[in-house]
Amino acid sequence: MDYSAKMLRDDALKGKVIVVTGGGSGLGKAMTKYFMELGADVAITSRDLEKLKNTAAELETETGGSCLAVQCDVRHYDQVEAMLAEVLKTFGKVDVLLNNAAGNFISPTERLSANAFDTVIDIVLKGSKNCTLAFGKHWIDSKQKTATILNIVTTYAFTGSAYVVPSATAKAGVLAMTKSLAVEWAKYGIRSNAIAPGPFPTKGAWDRLLPGDLAEKFDMSKKVPLKRVGDHQELANLAAYLISDFSAYINGEVVVIDGGEWLQGAGQFNLLEQIPPEMWDMLESMIKAKKNK
Repeated sequence: MDYSAKMLRDDALKGKVIVVTGGGSGLGKAMTKYFMELGADVAITSRDLEKLKNTAAELETETGGSCLAVQCDVRHYDQVEAMLAEVLKTFGKVDVLLNNAAGNFISPTERLSANAFDTVIDIVLKGSKNCTLAFGKHWIDSKQKTATILNIVTTYAFTGSAYVVPSATAKAGVLAMTKSLAVEWAKYGIRSNAIAPGPFPTKGAWDRLLPGDLAEKFDMSKKVPLKRVGDHQELANLAAYLISDFSAYINGEVVVIDGGEWLQGAGQFNLLEQIPPEMWDMLESMIKAKKNK
């Protein structure tokens, strides 16, 4: 099966204007490319304007679409407002906000400085809040009929996770915001949903999180029941669907796309998968022997 195949028809996002935070590389870039292939105009934002401009030029060449690079540090509300103003000046409107910008550290929590903890909280939670609030106010004040917020969270937003405590804390907050606004802002025609991805390796992020040979030692595919990691196009397919009009009745939902990884870790007896078939035969024989006594 070709997991990199594209799902929606070519004009599925035609006429939509989408803002992708953290859109200059990795999964943000992959989603942006597919949105443009489906006919959308996309603005990508991050702190690194040079990288954004290179990505925008590359994607415009590859897709024939329009991509606007806007420098913005989502931690600062005034910069978010300025970014929104620039998008509106260029495209005249905005239909979708995709909160994708993130930061993370893999570390024992006691080794983190207060500043390191704050950095992740500020990018993930405060940044998502800043963008959501600025865009939401604009949509409500301008009486736009429909709009969509899509947040990228993670499966440990449900459960928490050791060694990524700032990220878990921030993503849990974004998840709560997603569900809360799905109810509160629905009356304004604003849908709010989220995606919780499992392992989708990106060179930049994974090199920082698992440097050297750690990535090999902690082979994420071994934790996934499907025995593979995700292809970027699979995530882009899901994101495109959730921001398209085809998903107009989906609101307040968090879609997990992880090959079953989260459920495998949650099930109390899932470790029994490590028992080989011949041992199951032996156990079954022992149980039958006891019954026959």
